[in-house]
Amino acid sequence: MPNITQGAELSMSRLPALSFRSLLTGTLLAGAVLAQGAQASDAEIPKDLTDHLVVNGQSMPVRSVEASPVPGLFEVQLEGGQTLYSDREGKYLLVGDLYRNDSGQMVNLTEQKQQQHRLALLKQVPDKDTVVFRPAGEVKAVINVFTDTTCPYCRKFHEEVPELNKRGVEVRYLAFPRAGMQGEGARELNQVWCSDNRTEAMTAATKGKKLKGASSCDTPVETQFELGKQIGIQGTPALILPDGRMIPGYVPVDRLVNMLGLKN
Repeated sequence: MPNITQGAELSMSRLPALSFRSLLTGTLLAGAVLAQGAQASDAEIPKDLTDHLVVNGQSMPVRSVEASPVPGLFEVQLEGGQTLYSDREGKYLLVGDLYRNDSGQMVNLTEQKQQQHRLALLKQVPDKDTVVFRPAGEVKAVINVFTDTTCPYCRKFHEEVPELNKRGVEVRYLAFPRAGMQGEGARELNQVWCSDNRTEAMTAATKGKKLKGASSCDTPVETQFELGKQIGIQGTPALILPDGRMIPGYVPVDRLVNMLGLKN
């Protein structure tokens, strides 16, 4: 099977982040964690847990802490979109996805939670703050795409948007300047959002054409850039499917349509 991440353009503007997977290598949840499962207070979120989540003298950028389905284990969501699991005292940490064996079927609970989180965040973004390419006929699926007009694979993806529209797929673009707000991508994206006709401007920019007009109006580019980082996007294009799945990198039309459950 082809690698769906082929063509992903790495963002150089990520917030500084700890490499938790490498820092915590060998630090696994042991039987001691599950042994705490009998405690009646396991469902209660430890108020001081975040105080204990420190690695190499640095506090982890914790966004939220919730109880997990496993007694004695708490789900920690980080600002960059990562998830890890901890005991009550932050002594034992598990980095990775939590699965449930459901009648012989492995269900990825971590990914399910992340999908819900992505959809909740995207629901808050109104269409007026996006660049939307709609099908002329029936809309069969809507995908959100974080893009950068200077990204080669974003340009390749955009060339296929007309074909996606023909197949009933609506493309809703959000801005993610991979080099940060001081880069060329941010300047171009601001020009696109400042244009009277954003769809024409988006197409022109992805073809390498110079845009005319204002480039310093009030746009949601920076807000969407921060939103992308909160979702966990690290490169462009980044596609969010209707069920919340995130696909990093360019995906050919036929394969994307299949992933959406539509007939070619």
